[in-house]
Amino acid sequence: MNVYLSKHAEFKLQKLLDYLLEKWNIQVRNDFLEKLTAKINQISAHPESCPKSETFGGLHECVLSKQTTFYYRLKDKTEIEIITFFDSRQNPEKLKREI
Repeated sequence: MNVYLSKHAEFKLQKLLDYLLEKWNIQVRNDFLEKLTAKINQISAHPESCPKSETFGGLHECVLSKQTTFYYRLKDKTEIEIITFFDSRQNPEKLKREI
C-alpha cells in the first residue's frame, strides 16, 4: 500500500526532526528516521498491524518510541494516510484538537 503524510503530519514531522537535531544530534535524528521508515514499511505491508485507536474511531495508532506515536487511517485499499505525530508527554486534549 502507498503510505503518505497529511500536510499537518509533514509539518509535525519536520518540527520533530528539527528538535532532534537541535537538542540532540544527527545520529539521534537518523535513528528516529530509521524507526519511522521501518514502521511505514510495516504498515504498508500489514495495514492492520498497529492497534485501532480507542479514542479516535477509524484511526490506528503506531508507537515509534516512548515519546512519539503517529496516527493513521486506511483511505482505501491502496492508500494509508498518516494524520499526525504526537508527543505522548503532552496533554492528550491537544491531540483531540489536531485530529
